Amino acid sequence: MRFAHLSARDSQDLQLAVVDGEEAILVSDLLSPSPRTLQDLIAGGDEMLERLRAALAEGRAPRHPLDGFSFGSAVLNPPAILAVGLNYSAHSSELGLKTDKDPTVFTLWPNSLTGHGQTTSWTRSLSESVDYEAELGVIIGRSTKNVSVENALDAVWGYTAVNDVTARDIQFAEAQWCRCKSFDGFTPTGPVVVTADEIPDPQALHIWTVVDGHTVQDATTAQMVRPVAALVAHLSSSITLQPGTLISTGSPGGAGYSRDPQIFLRDRSTVTVGIEGIGELTTHCRIVD
Repeated sequence: MRFAHLSARDSQDLQLAVVDGEEAILVSDLLSPSPRTLQDLIAGGDEMLERLRAALAEGRAPRHPLDGFSFGSAVLNPPAILAVGLNYSAHSSELGLKTDKDPTVFTLWPNSLTGHGQTTSWTRSLSESVDYEAELGVIIGRSTKNVSVENALDAVWGYTAVNDVTARDIQFAEAQWCRCKSFDGFTPTGPVVVTADEIPDPQALHIWTVVDGHTVQDATTAQMVRPVAALVAHLSSSITLQPGTLISTGSPGGAGYSRDPQIFLRDRSTVTVGIEGIGELTTHCRIVD
């Protein structure tokens, strides 16, 4: 199943919906009482998800054209957003950084979350070196501690696409990476979250980025230094991963910073991050003087 947070064009209120092709079915039309967000649905466990599947299969709920809605972030109010850096060799080498024995882990701040088709803006005085990074997002489905690599994927509820937007000048000026990647709107996610049963192998997905009509990243998740199962196992060895936690698993090569000439996001740039089996996540950029 595929889930999104949608708002009607004349409303700011987000509603959880099932996305089926070019149509949306509101979860509130399927269950009563209904989960208001994906986080609520995950908290309801397997029982709630199965009730939702059964209600959808009955085919009684109204369907709405998807183009009548705007997208919010595919994940809302997650208990944590954990990001993994330098998880593709090509990306670490192009940034001139070393891939360490253990993964580089940092947090992103919730104000950075935004949705497909939304506009992310920043001031020129803050950064003129803003870059894109296509990443596979992993959503944890149950409280997870000390899980083995062999069982780690059982803890995954679903997957989404993430654009880990980064102010490179700030990244290389500060010892930690949280701020340079957590400006308002710097973590677009979506357009949907796909349940894990629809992606049996997260290491077999085509991943790409298009900036202003030009393909700038084109890779596969098989190129990860540490696959999803290894990341989940490693993280759970030191912290309890709470249901709904979003893990952004790193970006392949092709970042704008390392290109010659460099490509940074400009005023009115459009960035589309795509992942096979999930879809394309588009972000519009505005630079405010």
